[in-house]
Amino acid sequence: MDRPQSLRQQFEPKLLAVLRRGYGWGDLRADAVAGLTVAVVALPLAMALAIASGTTPDKGLTTAIVAGFLISALGGSRVQIGGPTAAFIPVVFGVIAEFGYGGLILCTLLAGLMLIAAGLLRLGTLMKYMPQPVITGFTAGIAVSIFSSQIKDALGLRMEQVPAEFVERWIAYGRHLGTTQPTAVALVVSGLLIIVALRRWKPKWPGFLIALSACTAVAVALALPAETIGTRFGSLPSALPAFSIPQIPFERTLELLPASFTIAFLAGVESLLSAVVADGMTGGRHRSNGELVAQGVANVGSALFGGLPATGAIARTATNVRAGARSPVSGMLHAGFLLVFLLLFAPLMRHVPLAALAAVLLVVAWNMSEHQHFRHTLSAPWGDRLVLLLTFFLTVFVDLTVAIQAGIVVAAFVFMFRMSESVEISGGMHPDDDNGQGDDAEGRQRQRLPAGVEVYRISGPLFFGAANRLDNLLDQFVETPRAFILRMRLVPIIDASGVHALRALADRCRRRGIVLIVSGLQAQPNRILADMALGRDGQVRFASDFERALLLAESIAAEKAPSPGSVAQ
Repeated sequence: MDRPQSLRQQFEPKLLAVLRRGYGWGDLRADAVAGLTVAVVALPLAMALAIASGTTPDKGLTTAIVAGFLISALGGSRVQIGGPTAAFIPVVFGVIAEFGYGGLILCTLLAGLMLIAAGLLRLGTLMKYMPQPVITGFTAGIAVSIFSSQIKDALGLRMEQVPAEFVERWIAYGRHLGTTQPTAVALVVSGLLIIVALRRWKPKWPGFLIALSACTAVAVALALPAETIGTRFGSLPSALPAFSIPQIPFERTLELLPASFTIAFLAGVESLLSAVVADGMTGGRHRSNGELVAQGVANVGSALFGGLPATGAIARTATNVRAGARSPVSGMLHAGFLLVFLLLFAPLMRHVPLAALAAVLLVVAWNMSEHQHFRHTLSAPWGDRLVLLLTFFLTVFVDLTVAIQAGIVVAAFVFMFRMSESVEISGGMHPDDDNGQGDDAEGRQRQRLPAGVEVYRISGPLFFGAANRLDNLLDQFVETPRAFILRMRLVPIIDASGVHALRALADRCRRRGIVLIVSGLQAQPNRILADMALGRDGQVRFASDFERALLLAESIAAEKAPSPGSVAQ
């Protein structure tokens, strides 16, 4: 009975748990207020993020409605708000530019299936092992990419296409700088000033929506010559999101797998980070594996309705909590309110200036840059700085997929280097945990060490990054001993490479006529050595602690004469 209970706890939507405990009119009222508040915040963001991703604003609204509803209804977090986020912009823009919108639909479907598989395989807990320099690096890199993508609309540049590559994009901006429109600059500056002022003096007000509305009202009232949603994309459809699948290039599935993995990775990381933030604000506890499954279902659903990739949105989730949300119903209502906005106000949205949306995204880019964390990490050890800068520059100048892969690999190598440096192999008469002796233990033990016996001690994990430290151990002996004690009480773990290194050491000892004694094995090394049959051939003797090893070595040294033909190899 325990196992089904465990599975239910991992994958049951939080919505069911909340309803089971009881849900009243007071809860519904609080969730409705929170859902409306978040919908007001999400409305301009959904459109702006879709445009920055290289598609139409209605795709962003569809994503917020469909995926936002599914994430809240099925997710493992009580107050998570889902939808399109800025993290997807570079990869989505690149996929659409190279494979078309059908390629993005396929990417989103594949990413959704990957997330479902990751949740069912219970990989959600692994996300906590993601190195922070990698997260900070690609997040800051994405922020720079978002900022770069908004220059055209912020300045009103007259250019047909914006190159996807960072350097080529800025070269193109430079060539068209003479086409800057003063109206666009005025609108973007006005939008920025309104947002910044409201954040300082009225932080609870929906700054994005107010700035967007004010800029739109001024542009319409003064008939300003500014490019709008309507002039670029036409009118938004004022209808329910329709189940529709465009032409999908299934034959290019293998080409799209890297981008799909990147989308799945970003969705998983950002959704779980958002859930952790929500837990910190509410005192709750999310279900990471159930959250990944919900994110996967939501991305599949978004793709089938012609939307964009989606994940948990940290800022919108925090807004939801601060607005008084009590359950996943607030997120479901947020999606419902967005649908109402789409049905009622779609004709008015065509008047929104693109420069005003650019102002919104410039603020999003600044918030996403996490410049305080970036500067803080630059004061970290050299390995963390290397991972941070490598991930950042690869995200900006090369590709987000390459940046994440390289960042994780380099972070792993840095970790292995640090772990190998923490392994100490030294003269083994130092006091350690074998017998709980004091500071004068080494002197007493050295005096009792019989002739023909040598002792070394390993301190730290004996894994593949440090296993080669045993290669030249015997060369440090002035005279070939009859017995060699290797103290391993301070070795918490050993892997196959460590076992192989010990076996090679035992072989070298045998060839020199030395009896190898291993003392003080902890549980994990003892189990691994037994499983891998080290010592069954009699080449290695084992002692539970150093005292017993010393007695064994003394008896060996007393009865065993040095090998006459022993030659060091």
